[in-house]
Amino acid sequence: MSLTYDHYKAMSDTLSPNGQAFIDGSFCDAVDGSTFTTINPATGETLGHVAHCKAADVNRAVAAARRSFNDGVWSRAEPSVRKEILLKLAGLVAEHHQELAVLESMDTGKTITDCLHEIGTEAPKFFQWYAELADKIFGKVAPSAEDALALIVREPVGVVGAVVPWNFPMLMAVWKMAPALAAGCSVVVKPAEQTPLTAIRLAELAQEAGIPDGVINVVPGYGETAGQAIGLHSDIDIVSFTGSTEVGRMFMRYAGDSNLKGIGLELGGKSPFIVLEDADINDDLIEHAVMSAFWNGGQNCSANMRQLIAEPLVDTFLERVCQRVKAFKLGDPLDPATDIGSMITEDHKRNVMNYIEQGSIEGAQMLMGGDIDMAGSFVLPTVFNGVTPKMRIAREEIFGPVLGVISVKNMEEALAVARDTDYGLHATVFTKDIDRAIHMARSLPCGTVSVNGFSEGDIQTPFGGYKQSGSLARDNGTEALDQYLQTKTIWITTKTQF
Repeated sequence: MSLTYDHYKAMSDTLSPNGQAFIDGSFCDAVDGSTFTTINPATGETLGHVAHCKAADVNRAVAAARRSFNDGVWSRAEPSVRKEILLKLAGLVAEHHQELAVLESMDTGKTITDCLHEIGTEAPKFFQWYAELADKIFGKVAPSAEDALALIVREPVGVVGAVVPWNFPMLMAVWKMAPALAAGCSVVVKPAEQTPLTAIRLAELAQEAGIPDGVINVVPGYGETAGQAIGLHSDIDIVSFTGSTEVGRMFMRYAGDSNLKGIGLELGGKSPFIVLEDADINDDLIEHAVMSAFWNGGQNCSANMRQLIAEPLVDTFLERVCQRVKAFKLGDPLDPATDIGSMITEDHKRNVMNYIEQGSIEGAQMLMGGDIDMAGSFVLPTVFNGVTPKMRIAREEIFGPVLGVISVKNMEEALAVARDTDYGLHATVFTKDIDRAIHMARSLPCGTVSVNGFSEGDIQTPFGGYKQSGSLARDNGTEALDQYLQTKTIWITTKTQF
């Protein structure tokens, strides 16, 4: 049912979010009692005080996770039991999705429309999908001589540290928790310090669903405190991290400095949106172009800010893009009519504005956008023409509402420019020629190539990056289970004669 701004505003006025850590089945303060504040970036208002977890708190959480894993209360439970509980959790998330969506919108500045979809539709689906996989994790029997039986079994890896970003805080927590729990692991979740509230509430719902104490733990805190403690902890078996490439490097170093834990990384991107000369500049293409750059305010690792447009199409493309962008409504994220909410913090807004100013300094032509005089951390959707491949705005991840057009002469130049990046997360290609589409898709070194539409795929398709956009691990699909399972060979010597 579609509800009104007044409804969501009334809900926001009644919410009293819990900012405590969740460890071993109970809410608790940080060991040293310290807290930090979480802010509504659209208004600047304080939403609450959150436990600032540090190494001592992470130690408690990991001890609880290890105990629950070793006890087998979850790791050795019948897969059908895990399935039943995860399905119940999916139902509870769906039941409480409006509350969770309002909480997330307040904590992030994301639009209520996006939050309702991500939390009301996608999050329950993830728990359902991986719940159904819990009892379908099969091993193998290897061919052997008659004097042996060779079994290949898959077991949960152990204790997982899940470190999630601020741009999709609830959904990214679910992306990691659902397959890890389906595999039988115990989890320590570190939400981003800017957006801790929905992860804390999710832990409470998980307990209500019947997940045993110690299996899910949430330790809010800063990257340099709770995040570092997770990375360096020698009793965590794997860390799955989504965030910046810079911090991803830190987790690789943490693994090397501790127990060589496995590290799954989904990192930054500088993804191209490529329009070849045979494409039709129609409403569908323009909608995909603007949404690929401006969805979630551009605060998306796969945002297609670099738009590589065939030279003869540039003028028409830009005219249509600017017309569409003018229709965007920037404003209160709780208003269902709002298309673009705020940046995550005032500091991040300044960083985005610095990139916009740098683009103009380097010679790109700003056609529209920039700063806006209104309360909150807002940036107008910004469109540049005349971007060249060596400009900073064409090479560095902006993570804001910026679309830049690079003119290319032909398919070969488009491919060369698209490949000239340290990143390899995503690409979009528009062409009417299926042979060219396949050639581009096979030639682009990135984890997802979307043809004739901007898409990251869905729950069934793995998501992750090449080069500095990630590691071999993948979120989503059956592939997500791989980073939470390990393979064991059981070799049984048998009698050949009786």
